[in-house]
Amino acid sequence: MYLCGMLAKKLQDKLNLRNEANALRSLSSPPLEGVSKAIDFSSNDYLGFSKNETIFLRASEILEEQNLKQNGATGSRLLSGNHKIYDLAENYIAETHGVEAALIFNSGYDANVGFFSSVPQRGDVILYDEFIHASIRDGIQMSHAKAYKFKHNDLEDLVSKLSLRAQSRSQVNTNQSEIYVVTESVFSMDGDSPDLKAMTHLCEKHEACFVVDEAHALGVFGMGLVDNMALGNPVVRLVTFGKAMGCHGAAILGSDQLKSYLVNFARSLIYTTGLPPHSVATILASYKQLANVTPSAVEGLSDEMKKLNENIQFFRKEIKTKKLQAYFIASDSAIQSAVISGNERVKAISRKLKENGFDVKAILSPTVPAGQERLRFCLHSYNTQSEIETVLELLAKSLEGFSAD
Repeated sequence: MYLCGMLAKKLQDKLNLRNEANALRSLSSPPLEGVSKAIDFSSNDYLGFSKNETIFLRASEILEEQNLKQNGATGSRLLSGNHKIYDLAENYIAETHGVEAALIFNSGYDANVGFFSSVPQRGDVILYDEFIHASIRDGIQMSHAKAYKFKHNDLEDLVSKLSLRAQSRSQVNTNQSEIYVVTESVFSMDGDSPDLKAMTHLCEKHEACFVVDEAHALGVFGMGLVDNMALGNPVVRLVTFGKAMGCHGAAILGSDQLKSYLVNFARSLIYTTGLPPHSVATILASYKQLANVTPSAVEGLSDEMKKLNENIQFFRKEIKTKKLQAYFIASDSAIQSAVISGNERVKAISRKLKENGFDVKAILSPTVPAGQERLRFCLHSYNTQSEIETVLELLAKSLEGFSAD
């Protein structure tokens, strides 16, 4: 008999299997008041914007300027929740990125699900990198388009699949069938990047729509790699605000027509309460903080971005110094992953680092494929070189200990 609040046996069995695989997830509690926090090598707060007092105060000023003193949005954006700070933020974001329009969603997950479940249509084809984020996969599953993955960052495999889909399209109906090529500018688990310029040229050649998730590039690489590389407006972009921007939410960047379409058909936008005014004011304040200090010239980078870049370079140098290259995936981003296969092994090393005061998260299967379990180091502008040296020294010693066992 199934009782409200009790799991059916088949669901409990799934939990038991995950526990047996040493892969059971749980929510960790924050440190108690007065207890020292571990040094942060796990959060996505790459620039420290989540704790930036200027952004905090500027968000309050924006609310005062707009005479908005309410705690909630009061409804979906199509009903009562489209308060005026949405327009201010979306117009500023669009202008900053040089696109026609930006549309804010409640989260990156909502934005990806909304786009991929509504834009690609029956008869269309989606070609996506095999390591693409779960939110994109979920959106694709809700779409009526056919979807095929290509090997991670493999241009030859993408060319092969594009050629096949282009041939198929010409045989069906050239005017109706669309091709979408989907990737991330910085991959969330590996920290690496595809050849975005080559992919843009391929999409132009095959008349495919190029969609790039910039979640882990915005703020780390200025306004994102698409802007940095001047790839142009034909690229549809997702930018999220819960990482380097230090707040919450996301936006899809594109044309006015795309924005209008999403407002009418993206269910994750239509059927949810909008973000409260304070959240959108914080997005605008974070964007202004970033835009005001990141002109296109490299020498114009903010102190936070300069320090983050220095830490990334120092971390990579220390990997070589401590002869850890065999473990780490090549990456120039703030995400540095050391592949240590086996849930039990990688959890044990993560626990050892935490005992020594360093918060480095173990990424377990099934989040990543079995055998690709890893320690995921997230670097920040506020990490010190001494902290980087120490945590990698501890990692090296821990790995030696496992080898000896």
